[in-house]
Amino acid sequence: MLNWNHLQNILIIAIACSTITVAFIQKTKKFCRNSRCITWYSFLVNMILGFLFSLSFSNIDKINSLWVGLFSFIGADTIYRNLEGKLSSYTELTHNQVNHTSDTDTSNTSNSDDVIEEIKYE
Repeated sequence: MLNWNHLQNILIIAIACSTITVAFIQKTKKFCRNSRCITWYSFLVNMILGFLFSLSFSNIDKINSLWVGLFSFIGADTIYRNLEGKLSSYTELTHNQVNHTSDTDTSNTSNSDDVIEEIKYE
């Protein structure tokens, strides 16, 4: 019988690993000369990093760590395409946060009687 919890754990680890490996491959793919080389390079990186990632951050054995690498290779492109354009850069996040706080500061013009107490951390 199929162990659904074990399969689910392997897939969760593979998803986390594939997001890291896709970013790594995107940064280093300039060293490959053609698309066939990129495919083999991606497979190698996913298998090595998937194996090491799952051994380091989970308690699964070496055979299942290889499955993590394979699932990471198969699903990495799909996960990347789903996340592409939806992830913001750090500068965009900080710019949006500054705009959000300035909008709330100008709209919050209540008098000082409404403020109960400020929390100060030391």
